[in-house]
Order: sequence, then C-alpha cells, then structure tokens
Amino acid sequence: MHVLICGAGRVGHGIARRLAREKHDITIIDENPDLVDQVSTDLDVRGFTGHAAHPDVLKKAGAADCEMIIAVTHFDEINMVICQIAHTLFSVPYKIARVREQSYIDPAWKNIFSREGLPIDMVISPEVEVGEAILQRFRTPGAVMSATFGKGKVRLLGLEVDDSNPLLDTPVDQLRGLFPDLSARIVGIGRGDSVRAPRSTDVLKPGDRAYVAVLDEHADRLTSIFNRDTEQSGHVVIVGGGNVGLYVATTLEREGKNRIRLIEHNTERANEVVSEVKRTIVIQGDGLNPDILAEAGAPKADFVVAITNDDKANLLISNLAKRAGAKRTLALVNATELAGLARDLRVDAVLDPRALTVSQILLRMRRGRILGLQSIEDGKAEVAEGITLESSSLIGKPLGYDDLPEGMTAAAVIRGKDVFIAGPDVVVQAEDHLIIFYQEEMVRKVEKYFRVSPDFF
Repeated sequence: MHVLICGAGRVGHGIARRLAREKHDITIIDENPDLVDQVSTDLDVRGFTGHAAHPDVLKKAGAADCEMIIAVTHFDEINMVICQIAHTLFSVPYKIARVREQSYIDPAWKNIFSREGLPIDMVISPEVEVGEAILQRFRTPGAVMSATFGKGKVRLLGLEVDDSNPLLDTPVDQLRGLFPDLSARIVGIGRGDSVRAPRSTDVLKPGDRAYVAVLDEHADRLTSIFNRDTEQSGHVVIVGGGNVGLYVATTLEREGKNRIRLIEHNTERANEVVSEVKRTIVIQGDGLNPDILAEAGAPKADFVVAITNDDKANLLISNLAKRAGAKRTLALVNATELAGLARDLRVDAVLDPRALTVSQILLRMRRGRILGLQSIEDGKAEVAEGITLESSSLIGKPLGYDDLPEGMTAAAVIRGKDVFIAGPDVVVQAEDHLIIFYQEEMVRKVEKYFRVSPDFF
C-alpha cells in the first residue's frame, strides 16, 4: 500500500518504521529537513521537505497516487486541512488525522468529521488512547500490559515471570489442568528480545514475559497466580498535568474514592488543571524534586504515574518514587531505546504512546473483518479479533496449541453471548469472533483467515 505520512516527529517516525517493516510504500513529509533526513536514512523511505498542507508539496510527494494519508503534525488544524486537501484535490481513499484537542472530538460535535464536514475517515486522539491504557494498568494491578477484546469480555495481560512462579517449567497446555476454575490461556511468550506463540510443550522460564488471555472476571485470580499484586490502588500520584494527566485524574475521580495528587511544573497549567478537577489536589512543582514527591505522598502511594513530556524525566521520577516506597510506578516513554532501562531503574511498567497509535492505524490497514488489534513489543507480535466467515479455512478446526500453524495461538472465541477460552475442545464456527495471537511474520496468513475467498461467490 502506498502511504503518505505528514509529520516526521516521534509519532510519524514510529508509524513509518512499523509500516516500512511490513513492506508498504512509504513517503514522509515534514518542514524540518533534519527530521526528514533522519527518517529517510534510518528507514529507507522517501522524504520530502515542505509544508504538508500545501497542495504543491502533497502533489510532489505523490498524493494523487497514494491509498492512505496519515496526518500527524503537531497541530490539529493543519492535520485537518491536510485531509481536506487530500480529499478534495487528490481523492485519497483513506484519511487519518491526529487530533489532540478534546473539544474537537466531543460527541456533541460528532458531525465535524464526516463527508459533509471534514472528510476524515479516522481520528486518532493520542491523549485518550494513552489515558485509557493507563487506566487499564490501574485496574489490573501487577500486569505490565493490559488490553481488552470482545467488548471487554476478554482481557490480554502481560505478566512478568519470576523465580517463584508456580508455572515455571510446566508445559503451557497444563495451565487448565492445574487451575480448572481459571478461564485463561498463555498465548505468547517473550524471552530476551523475541516474542513467540507457544506450542503445547513450551514452558515458562524466569525472566519471561507471559501474554495471557483471560476472562475479565478472572483477571485478579490470574495475577495472583503469577505472584502479582491484585489489590486495587487507592492513593494515586500523577506527575504531569497535560491532557493525559487531566484525563486520568478526572476519570479516576468519577470511578471511585481514590485519593489523587497531581504534580505540574508549569504554574499556568497547574491553575488550569485546578479549575477542571473536583477532588484532586494539584501541587505546582518539579516532579524530580524528592520534596515535591513527598508532599504528594509518593512514598506511600499505591500507584505513581509519570507522564511529562520528557521520557528521561519520567523514568527518573518513577525511580525516585519507587526508591522512596511507592508500590507501583508507570512511566510514559516514547523512545524505544530508553524503555529498555526501565527494569534497571526499578520502574514497574512503561507505556509507549506510539504503539497505541500504530495499533489503531494497523487495524484500518489489515484486510478482512478484523475488529480489534493490539501491537505487542514494538510489533514483534499482534493480537487481533476477527470474524470468521463461512469461507474461512479455519471453519471446523479445533484450537489446541498444535492445531494452528506455528507462529500463532488462538486466545478465545466469542459466540453470541458465550465466551470460550481456546483449547482442543473448541471448534471454529462461522461468524465466531476469534481472538488470535500471532508473530509478525504471520500477519498475511491471519488476514486470509478473516477474508472472503473468491470461491465463496
């Protein structure tokens, strides 16, 4: 697919890197020649220097022949104009825009992004996506990643395996026999720099990252088996009062009796946050200052979230909070090379906002009836939820570990109101919602499972 990406910042670079790995034809535009040179050199994609909202720049970059345009500059309004011009002048079939200002995506103004209004097919709101991801971590203590499928019925948890895990050296297909009252299945194993879909005889080792599909109501039981904390957080400290920090604070206010403290360095922004929250205590100061962290109660906090605009600061803040006594910490980290430092710094979890954005874009690029998608570990694997059509080669197949091709593992099947965790006794039927974990090289194979075969007609 020929894709035009407007904006070569962190998000644009991350999207280009992932799509280039999938052999898409990528062109990237930015006003900053240094950014364009960096992306072009790093990824071997075409680059154009210029203002992406100018028709002549879009024409030179090949907008007339592209199948998708992704506008992720730093300005909402420019992203909207890019999509409008791409539609009006170049008839680009699919247009995606990053929109950060929440007033634009308020349901009251839902008709803004329509054929009659601004012809944008998909709006990406990173702040909402990141905020929801943080809230999922909050709701699932002990997990290093959490995502939901099947309208919340099935949860995918990433759990670290330590030396005392009761599942060590036990074949993954014995989980059901050991815990018959637990509806869960190990669908992926991360080890070192790799992630793979397990076969029936594979075992967990200390230091592994286990990706487990579980019924939502069994998530706490699963994390307790992995010796992870399941106690819900009560005292939360948020460092960073931007759109994400404010979103998390106001949502937690609505959800319960959480004690929330928010630290914001900028005085003007701190005052703005004060006017938006009800029960959250806002502290103006530097989150890297141990005295400010202590004032917010970080040493006794259940959950400290560092979500400033500085990756390094987020890691250091999380480290300071953890050393002071915080129960759990999470740092927002855009740079992949810095995320690897989290364990050395005793940070419990990191969150990459680019991965969330890329997952949403990939969902629109995947062929077939795929309803949901989650990228795992910088794209080394994915989890998708798709609908099996009558023509699918999966129909009639059991879903044991060794029944599907190597490189993929079925997680669960949703059939009407019923949910079945995958296993050799679960057989695929037409119109099932199948949730499947697969390695990066299996993307095209999985797409075929959810596409209509020409022989069907």
